[in-house]
Amino acid sequence: MAAAISSPRRAKPAAATTMLLMPPSGSVVPSAREALGPVGAYLPIQTSSAPSAGQQREAVRRLERAGYRAAWTNEAPGKDALVQVAVLLAATERMVLGTGIANIWSRSPQTAQGAAALLAQAYPGRFVLGLGVGHPHQAASAGREFGKPVATMRGYLEQMAAPGRMPYPDVAYPKIIGGNGPRMVALAGELADGVMPAMPAPDFTATARQLLGAGKLLVVYTHTLIGQDAADVAASVREQLEAGADHVTVGTPFGADFAAGVDHLEQIAPALAGI
Repeated sequence: MAAAISSPRRAKPAAATTMLLMPPSGSVVPSAREALGPVGAYLPIQTSSAPSAGQQREAVRRLERAGYRAAWTNEAPGKDALVQVAVLLAATERMVLGTGIANIWSRSPQTAQGAAALLAQAYPGRFVLGLGVGHPHQAASAGREFGKPVATMRGYLEQMAAPGRMPYPDVAYPKIIGGNGPRMVALAGELADGVMPAMPAPDFTATARQLLGAGKLLVVYTHTLIGQDAADVAASVREQLEAGADHVTVGTPFGADFAAGVDHLEQIAPALAGI
């Protein structure tokens, strides 16, 4: 069962104002580890057509019943991961939902902060915000220049922590960033609660753990071919956990059929349950 993520109170500003400063959120890491558990499911990314809201609701309910304590979802131009997560949180009872990864070009830093804080307030202990710089075409779709990824992410995180014109819900939540290089991992250790590399080799996972230290979340995305033996998937997950990952989310290859992918994740769940 997902454990509630603690929500430390912020000090009130000395002067009357509607603007609140975000607190350090390191205290959410231990309870986020407990809530996520060692293994999660990454919802299949179907590119031929979009699965309906009803199909997605039923998918996460099935995965929750199968024993997954967390599910993750992607974002791309034309898709809002935070809206999707809100729908799926409402459809489940205990499951943690995370964005893996919400694209920074899709919304302003203050909008991201306000939306994430509201989700965390509405579903205590059940939401993780994953953020990433994505790709140049995603920046172009928002009419922006891609720039230098690490500097861009640093600026975004700093703006999220700044006061907003409207008050944010007074709640802390775990925030991680997508990163497959040492500089982004180091930034995650400095300004976020952890990092989420995609398809890393165990050696990189071990290096990321060293860079982050013990007090940050290390969430690893990996995928399994539909029909792959469950024992092989479990062995791969164990290898990542032994290298230092806190949580491994297992998905299917990009473009896989949504229904077939959910079926596969459900079928391999018993082999992952004992990890």
